[in-house]
Amino acid sequence: MNNTTNNINDTIVLKFGGSSVSDNINLNIVAKKIIEFKKKNNVICVVSAQGKTTDNLIKEAKELSAIPDDREMDALLSTGEQISAAKLAILLNMLGYKAISLTGWQAGIFTNSDYQSSKIIDINTDRIQKELDNDRIVIVTGFQGIDKNSNITTLGRGGSDTTAVAVAAAVKAKHCYIFSDVDGVYTADPKSVKLAHKLSSISYEEMSYISGEGAKVLHDRCVELAEKYNMPIITASTFNKHKGTKISTNMEDTVIKSIIKNDNILLVKVGNIDNPYNLIKKLISNNIKLGKYAIKESSLEFTIKKTDRAKLEKLLDNKSYKVSIDVVTKISLVGSGISNHFEILESIVNILDKINDDILEFDVSACKISILFNKIIDTKYLNELHDKLMM
Repeated sequence: MNNTTNNINDTIVLKFGGSSVSDNINLNIVAKKIIEFKKKNNVICVVSAQGKTTDNLIKEAKELSAIPDDREMDALLSTGEQISAAKLAILLNMLGYKAISLTGWQAGIFTNSDYQSSKIIDINTDRIQKELDNDRIVIVTGFQGIDKNSNITTLGRGGSDTTAVAVAAAVKAKHCYIFSDVDGVYTADPKSVKLAHKLSSISYEEMSYISGEGAKVLHDRCVELAEKYNMPIITASTFNKHKGTKISTNMEDTVIKSIIKNDNILLVKVGNIDNPYNLIKKLISNNIKLGKYAIKESSLEFTIKKTDRAKLEKLLDNKSYKVSIDVVTKISLVGSGISNHFEILESIVNILDKINDDILEFDVSACKISILFNKIIDTKYLNELHDKLMM
């Protein structure tokens, strides 16, 4: 990333998610938090769209077109973050603190042209640094940038996390804080597992696996970026002062860090294909991320995220194909060196033995054990695994 400024040791980046900026009451809570940090640091703040704004914009667009044009969707969805940033700047200025809102392109965030899932190529920090030098709180719209043809682009759902880490790396910030309605990384989803507890720290690698398996704490790409630039991330709650979870090179001693249950996965089976590899290339070129896939002569079996269903169905609009799409569950256990602990594998097998007929795949790697089921699995199995392996 192009950083044309001096190294500012006391600059920090704060990112606030959609629930944190959802209304004027919460914006005041965010403003107070920013002001506390401003007393000792230069502050750059990255914001998401308010509440369900992005979901509502997507819904409205799909009322006009079942599959809206990707470029125009990026132009539409980027407006949500601009509203949050401008409102927060208005509030901070009223409270007596100089603040300015910058869109992704005003902040110098350049991306490739993969609409809906663009990747940041470079950040020119000149404008950001100029505003910091004028003692302003700089509020940057998350989730967006501009490509070489001056088109607005977005980074995909959850992309504001990636914006925050990328900006933090570009200005050589001291820390990047990710604030939301969750006060850290837990051993499991506390909404589903009563005994889930918060981790004080976790490694980049482990967090990357947790995010990649569907946990909604952090955007998976932001963790990869943080590790690349050795940028410590602290995840904490906007609404309390509890100590959050630090993501860095440090690791706790416990083997299993988190257990994730993901019901937002589709198992897709496509038959009567002349060349399965051509279909794989087509899916990849349309930014549909495949899970593990299996090729059997003239058929292809793979998993994708639920959110890619409409795009997939458009690509499979071929009457000669035989297509089935089912919602399935994946349970993943993440922890450094997990595959070396055979007692863990044995405990998993014993707990899941009663639903063995529903298991499609059992995958073991150095930091992760994943089990894919052929249907939605009851949360009680997640609780059983947590009670046995995490307590």
